[in-house]
Parts: sequence; C-alpha cells; structure tokens
Amino acid sequence: MKQVVKVIKRNEAEKRLPVLRLEIDYELATLFDAMLAQDEAQIKKSKLILEQFRQEMLRLKA
Repeated sequence: MKQVVKVIKRNEAEKRLPVLRLEIDYELATLFDAMLAQDEAQIKKSKLILEQFRQEMLRLKA
C-alpha cells in the first residue's frame, strides 16, 4: 500500500513539474516587466508568488 501511494505521488509530481516551470517562467517575465516599469507593488507580488513556486518545487523534488 505504501508503494502505491509513493507511485501516485511521484506521478503527480511528474505531471506538475512542467506546468510549474511554465508558471515560474511567466512570473519571471512579469517581474522583469514590473522592474522595468518600476512598479513596486507588482515587484513585491511577483516575488511572493515566485517564493511560493520555489517552495512547491522543493516539495515536489523531495
């Protein structure tokens, strides 16, 4: 039973990682645009979102 749960979690992680990478790329582009526009509110928002993505990436790779 433990092996089944482990396989299911691994499959979910394998499906989520490519999507997460795309979301990170998009948010990095958003952050870059905000930095060029000197939009402090959007910069903070993007940094928070990227931090959440980083934590999720670490959980998925664990």
